[in-house]
Amino acid sequence: MALTDTQARKAETREKDYKLADSGGLYLFVTSRGFKSWRLKYRFGGKEKRLIFGPYPEVSLAKAREARDRARILLRDHRDPALEERKRKMAAHAAAGATFERVAKEWHDAQKPRWSPLQAKKVIQAFERDVFKEIGALPLLDIDGPMILKMLRKVEARGAIDTAKRIRQHVSGVFGYGIAEGLVAADPAATIGRALKPIGKKGKQPAVRTLEAARQLLKDMDVTTAGPLTKLASRLLALTLVRPGIVRAARWSEFEGIDWSDPDAPSPDAIWRVPAERMKLELENKDDEAFEHIVPLQPQAISVLHAVRRLTGRIDYLFPSIRSTAKPMSENTIGYMYARNGYSGRHVPHGWRATFSTLMNEIAVNEQRPDDRAQIDAMLAHKPKGLSGSEMAYNRAKHMGRRRELANEWANILTADLAPPSDLLSGQTR
Repeated sequence: MALTDTQARKAETREKDYKLADSGGLYLFVTSRGFKSWRLKYRFGGKEKRLIFGPYPEVSLAKAREARDRARILLRDHRDPALEERKRKMAAHAAAGATFERVAKEWHDAQKPRWSPLQAKKVIQAFERDVFKEIGALPLLDIDGPMILKMLRKVEARGAIDTAKRIRQHVSGVFGYGIAEGLVAADPAATIGRALKPIGKKGKQPAVRTLEAARQLLKDMDVTTAGPLTKLASRLLALTLVRPGIVRAARWSEFEGIDWSDPDAPSPDAIWRVPAERMKLELENKDDEAFEHIVPLQPQAISVLHAVRRLTGRIDYLFPSIRSTAKPMSENTIGYMYARNGYSGRHVPHGWRATFSTLMNEIAVNEQRPDDRAQIDAMLAHKPKGLSGSEMAYNRAKHMGRRRELANEWANILTADLAPPSDLLSGQTR
């Protein structure tokens, strides 16, 4: 017997939840707290399923029966009413503004606590540069795999193979967020990873290989028209042998054991303590393990730091951007200086590491110092295969004395006839 509206209205609360049947699988579900809702029980694909139409009395008996009849029509067409209802809701969300750009920014905000500020900045910049202009205005439901692949092909076309792969991962993350929020049912970016171009093996970075060429490079940079901070950053890079990104984003808080009030004060224990999180960013997609890196500072490097401090000692970064002191120097600044002054294809900022390794290993062989090789690698933050991160940290601490001796040896031979860093501030080298 069919249910009446009066029966639905007068249905009382009981100790346990119960059902009041109507017809065709439709029933009123009454909870022990008195909440009432219309539900449909049906079978699809050999399984019993349930569909909720909404609360009573907001959804009347007549409206519930209309919804039941629509569901029965779908079943006759071999379509699952629950799945169709989910699609309808997703479409409604999309129509209300669930575009890729909006959802991507929500996802980005949700991920920020897990990322460093620099990583968060890189992700949103990649979206703004390569994604939003292509699919940002589209609802998630309208975006498919071929559309995403076409977008990533444009990134690959400019040679940014690794960037294309990272963007695909980020796009996939946005769709995963959309699935969790009920905005979309699948992740089209998940299926296209294998269609992207493989990352080729990187060739060796151009680098000068003789001591004479290394000295000449620094002399040539001293007389360029580049600004003093760029020249000083180049010299600090050559002395400390860290990756270029570590130098350009260096902060004053990372340096220890230096008497900033007296440039002539001895600093035998001065170090540059590069935090693990900064090393991790520089090691992205590399095999090395990221951990704190300690650089022993030579007197020549300390002289460079004193010169820099006269220019930027009151702000956070040693080498700030020319546009904002709240941001570090551009990643291309030192490289552009080298390229503009005769070293294009001959030497890049990263090349100082190869120059140091080549020359210092030659000295170690010639002077029969085989144990130096491991310390030379440690100075470059390289971790030998088979050695755990904790073992590497212990070994580096254990051999810090020898590393400092090698650092001083390198600085002495590299800067033997260079002008003092303070001259770069006054332009006396030009």
